[in-house]
Amino acid sequence: MTVKEEQVINQEATKSKINKYLKLRKESLLGGGEERIKAQHEKGKYTARERILLLMDPESFVELGGYVTHQKTDFGMNKKKFLGDGVITGYGRVNGRLVYVYAQDFTVLGGSLGNAHAKKIVHIMELALKTGAPIVGFNDSGGARIQEGVDSLAGYGEIFFHNVLASGVVPQISVIVGPSAGGAVYSPALTDFIIMTKETSHMFVTGPSVVKTVTGEDISFEELGGSTIHTLKSGVAHFDGADEKESIELIKKILSYLPSNNLEDPPVVTPTDDKARTSDLLNSIIPDDSKIPYDMKTVISEVVDHGEFLEVQEKWAKNIIIGFARLNGYPVGIVANQPAVLAGALDSEASIKGAKFVRLCDSFNIPIITFVDVPGFLPGVDQEWKGIIRNGAKLLYAYCEATVPKIAVVTRKAFGGAYIVMASKHLRTDVNLAWPTAEIAVMGSEAAVNIIFRRELQSAEDPIAKQKEIEAGYREKFYNPYAAASYGYIDDVILPSETRPKLIEALWPLLTKREERFPKKHGNIPL
Repeated sequence: MTVKEEQVINQEATKSKINKYLKLRKESLLGGGEERIKAQHEKGKYTARERILLLMDPESFVELGGYVTHQKTDFGMNKKKFLGDGVITGYGRVNGRLVYVYAQDFTVLGGSLGNAHAKKIVHIMELALKTGAPIVGFNDSGGARIQEGVDSLAGYGEIFFHNVLASGVVPQISVIVGPSAGGAVYSPALTDFIIMTKETSHMFVTGPSVVKTVTGEDISFEELGGSTIHTLKSGVAHFDGADEKESIELIKKILSYLPSNNLEDPPVVTPTDDKARTSDLLNSIIPDDSKIPYDMKTVISEVVDHGEFLEVQEKWAKNIIIGFARLNGYPVGIVANQPAVLAGALDSEASIKGAKFVRLCDSFNIPIITFVDVPGFLPGVDQEWKGIIRNGAKLLYAYCEATVPKIAVVTRKAFGGAYIVMASKHLRTDVNLAWPTAEIAVMGSEAAVNIIFRRELQSAEDPIAKQKEIEAGYREKFYNPYAAASYGYIDDVILPSETRPKLIEALWPLLTKREERFPKKHGNIPL
């Protein structure tokens, strides 16, 4: 055989190998095949690969594990092998920053999770931890792959373990874009944010058929675990997108406020809003009658850069407001009582909502700005039975634990134990400000007068007139910020209109804050 003939043979062998590669690559890109892709689109859903490409910057996605398949043979599984095993994993850039991603592919065995599928997810989670980058997961799965038995459950366990390892180290965002049932729901529950898509996403531990069998209740997928339920009633989901495209845009917005990991500062943008900007509207926003509500969201909007506020869990526990904004270009977490709902009182759900957000901000070095207008903890048998003591303690614990810069502004009421909990000076808040309209006291004037002056009121000729007289004096003496300021519990009383520049002035020296605590394995938060 001549040299030329050998070269031709080698070229043919190489061409054959390249053709095989191209064939397998095409097969991998098609997932479960064109028919299943068509079915996915007919449901108004993107494919797993389309979701990733919409999230990532153009041409930045690098896939890992595209040729992985399961190694099972029972129940005819040897004839049901698909390249990638029902999940696409890899990394890329989102607005120029490294992000790791996985997307379950419903066109492949219903996106069911087997052991190989799980190992792919765990692999990119480990890489994210090593490189200090966020993890985004698209959940679209029928649950555990029954044909793999306990090996499938082992896969879930490995994912859960790595969710916990990553918690507080790198941001984790779960996007529910289809079904997520049974054990599958606990990975999203362990992450920092859950985004659901209206109408096409569902989450539940047990589905409608099991519920009907066990309890006799007849309920639909949407009524049991749709986005409305989890954003409004359960508080499981933080956001709901009108469609998948909006859900993906929400991922980008969330990431824009977060650092890539817990060792970095949050991403600062060049400020374009005047840091000295004032708001005359705030000078008149507090009603003369303290029983009349106002919208704390207006206060937030007037203070933060360009009025831009990304509210988190907007529909659940509306008596407290949480979310992200910027002050002079620097990301901050906002926690605020909402006097327009339950007078801003803290109940069990609001306490849980606020506590988790405070801990999230503390994990990722995001300063916390607290706006206070709280008459107390919500009274009632229902609240006591729901564990308001334990749940209220969660918010207290979170503020005490947080070592990031903490600034609070009392706009109106700050009564009793709720005054202490809402970022008071006693919880080591760095700067405590108050408006002249602030009312800082143990309790409301009517209740206080009835307790302190009970005998005088009982013996008065006109108890009603006497109460009004005493109450007016009590309010004059105690219903202002100056008593607290005289003890050093309020650092400054400020004009409402100057809240923005005052907050910016208070924040910038705190950006280098370092606060050490006693060494310990971890605290025992009252879960």
